[in-house]
Amino acid sequence: MYKLIIRPLFFLFDPEKIHHFTFSMIRFLNRIPLMSNMFRSLYCVDDTKLERQLFGLKFKNPVGLAAGFDKDAKLFNELSNLGFGFIEIGTLTPKAQPGNPKKRLFRLQSDSAIINRMGFNNGGVAEAVERLKKNTDVLIGGNIGKNKVTPNEEAVNDYKLCFNALFDYVDYFVVNVSSPNTPNLRELQDKEPLTKLLQTLKDLNSKKENPKPILLKIAPDLTDSQLLDIIDIVKDTKIDGVIATNTTISRTGLKSENKDEVGGLSGKPLTGRSTEVIRFLSEKSHKAFPIIGVGGIHSVADALEKLDAGADLIQLYTGFIYEGPKLVKAINKALLERA
Repeated sequence: MYKLIIRPLFFLFDPEKIHHFTFSMIRFLNRIPLMSNMFRSLYCVDDTKLERQLFGLKFKNPVGLAAGFDKDAKLFNELSNLGFGFIEIGTLTPKAQPGNPKKRLFRLQSDSAIINRMGFNNGGVAEAVERLKKNTDVLIGGNIGKNKVTPNEEAVNDYKLCFNALFDYVDYFVVNVSSPNTPNLRELQDKEPLTKLLQTLKDLNSKKENPKPILLKIAPDLTDSQLLDIIDIVKDTKIDGVIATNTTISRTGLKSENKDEVGGLSGKPLTGRSTEVIRFLSEKSHKAFPIIGVGGIHSVADALEKLDAGADLIQLYTGFIYEGPKLVKAINKALLERA
């Protein structure tokens, strides 16, 4: 039904407007008595064989929703009814910011892809915290970044502010220095500033009564040399894992009309490179740390490939938009067959 009726209808409209409309519809439907139960019965696969224990947390299943979909933590409870084992909110910044000028979100239907240059649009971390206080039992990751106006030399303060504000309300943290849509942000992936940032958060975390896992989200555009630096940084700072990967600035092989739009590309064109990065990190580090695989997962085969390459968990974003919630269920059922 989703691919035959709902998706073609939604794809007639501006992608950012339809995103907000979809949020309103999901919220409305879940408020109807018994509808939440119906969604869970349709899309959730509940089986202890799907559970994963990772960095001290128990995930109901290994299929999560990537950051960027529920930026402001507005719909995590409802989205969990669609079968996800965990939801990552954000990217959140200390202060609210509008993001980049519209139009800033583009479908590339011929490539099963999306280009976005959203620019960390969000209502600020304090607003998200108020919503997270209403969480029931959803495992939440908090993806944090810096405000656009904050210079890189002061970025660590923004990450610390978000970390402290979210600490009591998320289960793990993701440090986002890999979005291509905030000016100069990716410079923080260089070895020296990244080590300083992660070590500062690690030290801050160690002073907490119950420290939370800290992960680093990296770009797919890093060279092998830079990926080796990432492995060293994870080892030196002793953070808990890596999310591979964010969107790409590459435009290789695209066919769609919007292929030259500025921004980060996600979807099927990213499938191969994301898997390459996962495999490289896993093999070169000798599986020294957990990896969450994300990028171009549009089918069960894509998901299994990521896991076989060394990912411990996976996340969906663009594949969820193109394929619908049945993809989550299909992946979990396939993993049960493997168990």
